[in-house]
Amino acid sequence: MSGKRCWMCPSDRANAWWLFRGACCWPPQGICLMLDRIHEIPGVVLSADGYLDDFWPNFRNIDDVFWKLERIQSFRQAGEPSWAAMMEGDWHRSLKLVDARPVPGGKPGRRAESVVRRRIRVVEQPVTPYLQWEMHLLAPRVAAAEKVRVLDSAEVADLEIDRPLPELVVLGSLVMYEVTYDSAGAHSGARRIDDREVIAACRGELDKLYAVGEDFRTYYEREIVPLPAPRVTV
Repeated sequence: MSGKRCWMCPSDRANAWWLFRGACCWPPQGICLMLDRIHEIPGVVLSADGYLDDFWPNFRNIDDVFWKLERIQSFRQAGEPSWAAMMEGDWHRSLKLVDARPVPGGKPGRRAESVVRRRIRVVEQPVTPYLQWEMHLLAPRVAAAEKVRVLDSAEVADLEIDRPLPELVVLGSLVMYEVTYDSAGAHSGARRIDDREVIAACRGELDKLYAVGEDFRTYYEREIVPLPAPRVTV
Protein backbone atom coordinates (compact mmCIF):
# COMPACT_ATOMS: atom_id res chain seq x y z
CA MET A 1 0.00 0.00 0.00
CA SER A 2 1.05 3.54 -0.69
CA GLY A 3 0.45 4.86 2.84
CA LYS A 4 -1.56 7.76 1.39
CA ARG A 5 -4.57 8.56 3.56
CA CYS A 6 -7.72 7.10 2.09
CA TRP A 7 -10.04 10.03 1.38
CA MET A 8 -13.08 7.77 1.28
CA CYS A 9 -12.42 5.63 4.33
CA PRO A 10 -15.08 6.34 6.98
CA SER A 11 -14.13 6.87 10.58
CA ASP A 12 -16.03 3.69 11.50
CA ARG A 13 -13.92 1.08 9.72
CA ALA A 14 -16.29 -1.73 10.69
CA ASN A 15 -19.01 -0.27 8.47
CA ALA A 16 -16.88 0.03 5.31
CA TRP A 17 -18.04 -2.82 3.11
CA TRP A 18 -14.84 -2.74 1.06
CA LEU A 19 -12.53 -3.19 4.07
CA PHE A 20 -11.82 -6.76 3.08
CA ARG A 21 -8.73 -8.64 4.21
CA GLY A 22 -7.68 -5.57 6.18
CA ALA A 23 -7.35 -3.31 3.14
CA CYS A 24 -7.60 0.42 3.81
CA CYS A 25 -6.54 2.44 0.82
CA TRP A 26 -8.14 4.13 -2.13
CA PRO A 27 -8.69 2.51 -4.47
CA PRO A 28 -8.94 -0.63 -2.33
CA GLN A 29 -6.31 -3.09 -3.48
CA GLY A 30 -7.66 -6.45 -4.62
CA ILE A 31 -11.28 -5.34 -4.47
CA CYS A 32 -13.41 -4.55 -7.49
CA LEU A 33 -15.86 -1.76 -6.75
CA MET A 34 -19.41 -2.29 -7.93
CA LEU A 35 -19.56 0.99 -9.86
CA ASP A 36 -16.71 -0.29 -12.01
CA ARG A 37 -18.54 -3.58 -12.63
CA ILE A 38 -21.93 -2.24 -13.68
CA HIS A 39 -21.23 -2.93 -17.35
CA GLU A 40 -20.82 -6.63 -16.44
CA ILE A 41 -24.04 -6.96 -14.44
CA PRO A 42 -26.99 -8.51 -16.31
CA GLY A 43 -29.81 -6.07 -17.00
CA VAL A 44 -32.96 -5.55 -19.04
CA VAL A 45 -32.19 -3.44 -22.13
CA LEU A 46 -34.70 -0.62 -22.66
CA SER A 47 -35.14 1.86 -25.48
CA ALA A 48 -35.35 5.59 -24.70
CA ASP A 49 -39.16 5.45 -24.64
CA GLY A 50 -39.11 2.11 -22.85
CA TYR A 51 -36.92 3.60 -20.13
CA LEU A 52 -39.42 6.37 -19.40
CA ASP A 53 -42.32 3.91 -19.45
CA ASP A 54 -40.46 1.72 -16.96
CA PHE A 55 -39.12 4.59 -14.83
CA TRP A 56 -42.33 6.32 -13.77
CA PRO A 57 -44.15 3.32 -12.26
CA ASN A 58 -40.99 2.47 -10.30
CA PHE A 59 -40.55 6.08 -9.22
CA ARG A 60 -44.11 6.02 -7.88
CA ASN A 61 -43.09 3.20 -5.56
CA ILE A 62 -39.67 4.51 -4.53
CA ASP A 63 -38.82 3.51 -0.97
CA ASP A 64 -35.74 5.63 -0.27
CA VAL A 65 -33.29 8.11 -1.80
CA PHE A 66 -33.37 8.95 -5.52
CA TRP A 67 -29.75 8.92 -6.75
CA LYS A 68 -28.28 10.25 -9.97
CA LEU A 69 -24.63 9.93 -11.00
CA GLU A 70 -23.56 12.00 -14.01
CA ARG A 71 -20.15 11.57 -15.63
CA ILE A 72 -20.47 12.42 -19.36
CA GLN A 73 -19.49 16.03 -20.03
CA SER A 74 -21.69 16.77 -23.05
CA PHE A 75 -25.18 15.57 -23.93
CA ARG A 76 -27.59 16.43 -26.72
CA GLN A 77 -30.89 17.84 -25.45
CA ALA A 78 -33.02 17.91 -28.59
CA GLY A 79 -36.36 19.51 -27.87
CA GLU A 80 -35.00 21.67 -25.01
CA PRO A 81 -35.32 25.34 -26.13
CA SER A 82 -32.72 26.72 -23.73
CA TRP A 83 -30.15 24.12 -24.85
CA ALA A 84 -30.95 24.90 -28.51
CA ALA A 85 -30.43 28.62 -27.87
CA MET A 86 -27.07 27.90 -26.26
CA MET A 87 -26.05 25.76 -29.24
CA GLU A 88 -27.08 28.59 -31.56
CA GLY A 89 -24.75 30.95 -29.69
CA ASP A 90 -27.49 32.98 -27.98
CA TRP A 91 -26.39 32.61 -24.35
CA HIS A 92 -28.53 35.48 -23.09
CA ARG A 93 -31.68 33.89 -24.54
CA SER A 94 -30.62 30.49 -23.23
CA LEU A 95 -30.40 31.81 -19.66
CA LYS A 96 -33.73 33.62 -20.01
CA LEU A 97 -35.33 30.35 -21.07
CA VAL A 98 -33.68 28.53 -18.16
CA ASP A 99 -35.14 31.09 -15.75
CA ALA A 100 -38.59 30.60 -17.31
CA ARG A 101 -38.58 26.82 -16.92
CA PRO A 102 -40.72 25.36 -14.12
CA VAL A 103 -38.72 23.57 -11.44
CA PRO A 104 -39.26 19.83 -12.02
CA GLY A 105 -41.16 18.07 -9.28
CA GLY A 106 -42.11 14.79 -10.86
CA LYS A 107 -45.36 13.76 -12.50
CA PRO A 108 -48.64 14.47 -10.69
CA GLY A 109 -49.46 11.95 -8.01
CA ARG A 110 -45.89 10.63 -7.79
CA ARG A 111 -45.23 11.88 -4.23
CA ALA A 112 -42.19 13.65 -5.70
CA GLU A 113 -42.20 16.30 -3.00
CA SER A 114 -41.37 13.69 -0.35
CA VAL A 115 -38.51 12.00 -2.22
CA VAL A 116 -34.94 12.85 -1.20
CA ARG A 117 -33.04 13.56 -4.42
CA ARG A 118 -29.26 13.38 -4.53
CA ARG A 119 -27.08 13.99 -7.56
CA ILE A 120 -23.32 13.56 -7.98
CA ARG A 121 -21.91 15.58 -10.86
CA VAL A 122 -18.36 14.80 -12.03
CA VAL A 123 -16.75 17.80 -13.75
CA GLU A 124 -13.74 17.99 -16.03
CA GLN A 125 -11.73 21.14 -16.70
CA PRO A 126 -12.18 23.18 -18.77
CA VAL A 127 -15.94 23.09 -18.27
CA THR A 128 -17.79 22.18 -21.47
CA PRO A 129 -20.53 24.47 -22.84
CA TYR A 130 -23.09 21.79 -22.02
CA LEU A 131 -21.93 21.53 -18.42
CA GLN A 132 -21.93 25.31 -18.00
CA TRP A 133 -25.53 25.30 -19.23
CA GLU A 134 -26.49 22.33 -17.04
CA MET A 135 -25.13 24.02 -13.91
CA HIS A 136 -27.42 26.99 -14.52
CA LEU A 137 -30.28 24.54 -15.05
CA LEU A 138 -29.51 22.78 -11.75
CA ALA A 139 -29.30 25.95 -9.65
CA PRO A 140 -33.06 26.42 -9.14
CA ARG A 141 -33.53 22.69 -8.55
CA VAL A 142 -30.95 22.79 -5.76
CA ALA A 143 -32.69 25.77 -4.22
CA ALA A 144 -36.01 23.90 -4.35
CA ALA A 145 -35.38 20.27 -3.50
CA GLU A 146 -32.44 18.52 -5.12
CA LYS A 147 -29.19 17.95 -3.21
CA VAL A 148 -26.19 18.11 -5.55
CA ARG A 149 -22.50 17.60 -4.89
CA VAL A 150 -19.70 18.20 -7.42
CA LEU A 151 -16.55 16.12 -7.86
CA ASP A 152 -13.59 17.12 -10.02
CA SER A 153 -12.67 14.33 -12.42
CA ALA A 154 -9.21 14.18 -10.83
CA GLU A 155 -10.87 13.08 -7.58
CA VAL A 156 -12.30 9.97 -9.23
CA ALA A 157 -9.34 9.16 -11.49
CA ASP A 158 -8.36 6.16 -9.35
CA LEU A 159 -11.86 4.75 -9.90
CA GLU A 160 -11.61 5.06 -13.67
CA ILE A 161 -8.58 2.96 -14.55
CA ASP A 162 -10.41 0.94 -17.20
CA ARG A 163 -13.46 3.08 -18.00
CA PRO A 164 -15.35 6.21 -16.86
CA LEU A 165 -17.90 5.95 -14.07
CA PRO A 166 -21.34 4.94 -15.37
CA GLU A 167 -24.37 7.17 -15.79
CA LEU A 168 -26.72 5.89 -13.09
CA VAL A 169 -30.22 6.48 -11.81
CA VAL A 170 -31.09 4.61 -8.61
CA LEU A 171 -34.64 4.44 -7.24
CA GLY A 172 -34.18 3.61 -3.59
CA SER A 173 -33.46 -0.07 -3.02
CA LEU A 174 -35.85 -1.24 -5.74
CA VAL A 175 -34.31 -0.70 -9.14
CA MET A 176 -31.30 0.90 -10.81
CA TYR A 177 -30.78 2.08 -14.37
CA GLU A 178 -27.51 2.40 -16.26
CA VAL A 179 -28.58 5.18 -18.61
CA THR A 180 -27.09 4.95 -22.10
CA TYR A 181 -26.20 7.51 -24.76
CA ASP A 182 -25.08 7.29 -28.37
CA SER A 183 -21.79 8.65 -29.71
CA ALA A 184 -23.36 12.09 -30.22
CA GLY A 185 -24.51 12.29 -26.60
CA ALA A 186 -28.20 11.65 -27.30
CA HIS A 187 -30.16 9.52 -24.85
CA SER A 188 -30.52 6.02 -26.32
CA GLY A 189 -32.16 4.12 -23.45
CA ALA A 190 -31.02 2.25 -20.36
CA ARG A 191 -30.28 -1.10 -18.75
CA ARG A 192 -32.52 -1.87 -15.79
CA ILE A 193 -30.77 -3.74 -12.96
CA ASP A 194 -32.91 -5.40 -10.30
CA ASP A 195 -30.31 -7.27 -8.24
CA ARG A 196 -30.83 -5.94 -4.69
CA GLU A 197 -27.26 -6.74 -3.58
CA VAL A 198 -25.81 -4.88 -6.56
CA ILE A 199 -28.08 -1.90 -5.89
CA ALA A 200 -27.12 -1.85 -2.19
CA ALA A 201 -23.40 -1.95 -3.03
CA CYS A 202 -23.75 0.92 -5.52
CA ARG A 203 -25.77 2.96 -3.04
CA GLY A 204 -22.98 2.51 -0.49
CA GLU A 205 -20.37 3.72 -2.97
CA LEU A 206 -22.53 6.66 -4.05
CA ASP A 207 -22.94 7.63 -0.38
CA LYS A 208 -19.16 7.85 -0.03
CA LEU A 209 -18.65 9.79 -3.25
CA TYR A 210 -21.39 12.19 -2.20
CA ALA A 211 -19.78 12.68 1.21
CA VAL A 212 -16.53 13.96 -0.31
CA GLY A 213 -18.12 16.08 -3.05
CA GLU A 214 -18.28 19.86 -2.90
CA ASP A 215 -21.59 21.55 -2.20
CA PHE A 216 -23.17 22.59 -5.49
CA ARG A 217 -23.86 26.17 -4.48
CA THR A 218 -20.28 27.01 -3.50
CA TYR A 219 -18.94 25.37 -6.68
CA TYR A 220 -21.54 27.09 -8.85
CA GLU A 221 -20.89 30.57 -7.44
CA ARG A 222 -17.11 30.19 -7.65
CA GLU A 223 -16.59 28.31 -10.91
CA ILE A 224 -19.68 28.76 -13.08
CA VAL A 225 -21.27 32.15 -12.44
CA PRO A 226 -18.11 34.16 -13.40
CA LEU A 227 -17.66 32.32 -16.72
CA PRO A 228 -18.24 34.23 -19.97
CA ALA A 229 -20.74 32.94 -22.48
CA PRO A 230 -19.66 29.52 -23.77
CA ARG A 231 -18.16 29.22 -27.22
CA VAL A 232 -20.07 26.49 -29.00
CA THR A 233 -18.65 24.70 -32.01
CA VAL A 234 -21.09 22.61 -34.03
